[in-house]
Amino acid sequence: MELFIFARFHARPGNEGAAAEALRDILAPTRGEPGCLSIHAFRSIRDPQLFYIHSRWKDEPAFEYHAGLPHTVRFVERVRPLIDHPLEVIRAERID
Repeated sequence: MELFIFARFHARPGNEGAAAEALRDILAPTRGEPGCLSIHAFRSIRDPQLFYIHSRWKDEPAFEYHAGLPHTVRFVERVRPLIDHPLEVIRAERID
């Protein structure tokens, strides 16, 4: 069953540019993974410190594999000090 991921990132003041760059940098290597069906990063229009990643995976094992890859681990280490909250990653299934 397909898995949908929603990840929220609220940058600390002054870290918006670094957060956006980290998000951009993770997209290409993730898109190259065989289990990744799509991934996109977004920035809120009303709150320029607020970012999201929405990704779609073949299944949960594909996302678990992604979570352990070096580029993903580096991304998490890079983004954690840039945000003002614990990392939020929501796993979801489509209900329609």
